[in-house]
This record gives sequence, C-alpha cells and structure tokens, in this order.
Amino acid sequence: MGVKLMRVLLVNPPSRGIYYRLGLFLPPLGLGYLAAALREHGHHVDIVDLNVDREALKNPPWNEWEVVGVSGDTSRHPAALEIARQAKEAGKTVVLGSYHATFMDAETLESGYVDYVLRGEGEQSFVELLECLASEGDVSHVPGLSYLVDGVMVRNPNSVPVNDLDNLPPPARDLLPMRRYRTRKLNGRPLTTLVTSRGCPHNCSFCSSSQFAGIKWRSRQPQKIVDEIEEVVSRYNFSAVAFMDDNFTINPNRVREICQEIMRRGLDVFWWCFSRVDTVVKNEAMIEDMARAGAKMIFLGLENASQAMLNSYGKGFTTDVAARAVEILKKYGIRVWGSFIIGGMNETRENIRQTVQYAKMLEVDIAEFSILTPFPGTALFHQAREQQRIASYDWSLYDGAHAVLNTEHLTRREIATETIKAYISFYGRLSRLKEVADGLKIYLQAIPKLSR
Repeated sequence: MGVKLMRVLLVNPPSRGIYYRLGLFLPPLGLGYLAAALREHGHHVDIVDLNVDREALKNPPWNEWEVVGVSGDTSRHPAALEIARQAKEAGKTVVLGSYHATFMDAETLESGYVDYVLRGEGEQSFVELLECLASEGDVSHVPGLSYLVDGVMVRNPNSVPVNDLDNLPPPARDLLPMRRYRTRKLNGRPLTTLVTSRGCPHNCSFCSSSQFAGIKWRSRQPQKIVDEIEEVVSRYNFSAVAFMDDNFTINPNRVREICQEIMRRGLDVFWWCFSRVDTVVKNEAMIEDMARAGAKMIFLGLENASQAMLNSYGKGFTTDVAARAVEILKKYGIRVWGSFIIGGMNETRENIRQTVQYAKMLEVDIAEFSILTPFPGTALFHQAREQQRIASYDWSLYDGAHAVLNTEHLTRREIATETIKAYISFYGRLSRLKEVADGLKIYLQAIPKLSR
C-alpha cells in the first residue's frame, strides 16, 4: 500500500503595512515553493493569500483539508496565530513556519494553537512531516521540527538547507491569483518576484537572514533563472521582476551571465534587486551589463552617515565607498533605493540628522528611513533584551515603522518623531515635490480600497 496523500491548506496572513493599505501586493513565493514541493510528492495543496482576499477564511470549508500551514514574519505573527486558532478549533493539524516561528518556537507552541513549528527552510521537512502524519509515524526524525510532548518542548536537529536549489520545483504560481498582484509597478510596468539564491554570509546584526537560511550562499543556474523570467513574462504577462535574494550580486560573474542570457534571448524586461555598495564599486563592468539587460533600480543598505554606527551593524564598508556606489549606479542610469536606519542603540538626535543630510547629499532616488527593530533571531534582539531596552513585545509593531526600543539616548517616542522628521526633511524639498504629489495621487486613488 502506498503512502497516504494529504490535503493541505497554506495560508499567507494579512499585512497591515502601507503597501497593503495601498493595495500593492507581492505573491508569497515561500508558500509557492512549499506548495510545489508538497505537490511533487502527490499531496493536494491550496494556497490562500489573505493580502488579496481578506474574506477567504471567513467561512472556510475546513473539511477540505487535513493540515493547515501558516507562514508569516514577526509583524504578522499575531495574525498567524489567529489563523492557527481557527484551524485548530476546526480539528486540523496546524504547522507554522518562516522567520518568527523559527526563532520563537517555544512561544509559538505554548499558544496552544500550533502542533508543529518547522524551523528554517521547510520544503524537505514538510514533505517528511506529512509522510509521518499520513502513516501515524514517529516525527522525531523530521529535521527542523519543534513540538511539545506532554507539555515538554522538543527540538529536532536543524534541517540541512537545500544545497542545489535547481533541484527544487519552481514555485506553484498557478495556485496563486497572479492577476491580483499586478498593482506593483517598476517604471510603469507590472512587477512580480523571483528568488535566485538563498543564504547570506554577511550576518548583519539587525538581520536574521543568515541565521534562518545559513551563511553559505547557494545559487540557481543562470539558464534556469532566465527560464523562469520567460515564464512570468509569457504565462503571467508581467514585464518587470524584482529579485528578492538578500544579495543578488554576491557573485558578479553569475550576475553577468544572467544579464548576457537575458540579452541573448532578447527579453524586454525591467528589473530591480538588492546589492551592497562594496560589490557595486568593485564591479563596474557588472553594473554596465545590468543596465543593458534591463536593471532600473538597485536597493542599497546605506544605513547611516556615522562610520561608528556602520561598524556596529557589521556592514563592512565606509561612507566613501557608499557615495562612490551611488555615483556608479547613476552613471549607468540605474535608480538608487537607499535604505537608512533610524534609532541605533547608541545613536543621538544629531547622528540621525547627519544621516538625513547624508541621504540628501547622496541624492538617492528613494530614501527609506526604517526604525531599527530587534527582530527575533538577530544579534540585536539578544543585545536589546539583555540590556532591557525592548519597550514592547507587541509583535505587530515589529515592522520597521514603529519604535519598540528605548535606546541609550532616545525614547521610542523620540525615535518615532525623528523618523517622521527625516521623511519630511528629505521629501519636503522643492526638488521632491513632484514625487510627493505622485505618491499622494496613488494614495487618493487607493482610498476606495481602504474603505472596503
């Protein structure tokens, strides 16, 4: 007799951030990869994305599924637990995964609504878990699994990240309402997402990616990547893509191969990605190829005007290198999305204002001022907790837009005020009024959506 096949529902909890309120959504590719892996082993899978369909779980047909898997980052953890509660009360086996559950597995399980937490990358472990559930077997060998036995916490050994990403089936976009994700634009073109690598060796103090996916960087082959670009262009009618890798440009030779393959196939596609300033400065030829192959914007973590603050974040570059990187990107017509952090543990008001002036001096096209947030799994979280700097454990506030730390020099309220001032100072200039007007126009157009 063969292994029993399971019926699984995967749920993406709703966000309450600004992009959600404006109706600007991106498909949950993590769940797409999970669904594809489960389906490859014969299981029946459905995906519900509550960002595009808020009513989907109002009266769900729970009898159609045996297992409910819920994803979600830290700010959406309360919403994930509410979904778990509904599923548990309906008699389903509930599995939570992704970043927050990985690093706060005990708290998650103690809610009473979750049967299992899958830590780290879940494609292989979820398949093994379903095999155990189907056969009523022993789950103690499932890697990366956390659970309770008679109220006692059990953590199985960590799972080994997938080394050859090309062995994973592509994300199951056919299970997602891809037409609903066409609201995000790049240079006027509808944009969707791709993931071409996993892992990050840089291990910044405020980021949990290296802890979640490992410090070993693993990549897909350029040919496979461009095959996927062709699919989203031809099958789903997108003409712009965002590469969501933590650092798309970590291997410049691979980036150039991708660019050359895009150009060889004559693909008319715009794209943006995440990079680092030191990589940009050391690889100008790569930047030239990227511009020729359709790159329109690059996200850079510029973070701060203070070298001491950069060092505390473990960034590994100087402000001079950052300025040169912006200069190179502008030379090739690539717009710069600069990210800056407000509210460092030892930062003063004067430091913050210097950072805002720094952003103006660099003349980045988009300036994002994010509030330093101690996400679970980061070195910052452990430091802030040990120093008793965390003022709130309301996870819904952990989104980079709300202050949850009282730092050495500033209260959380003062940090929030300085962040607002930063945006006003940067975008309130005459040279930026058109962008402000365009943003206001988008917001006003979205008001009917907000009132639904």
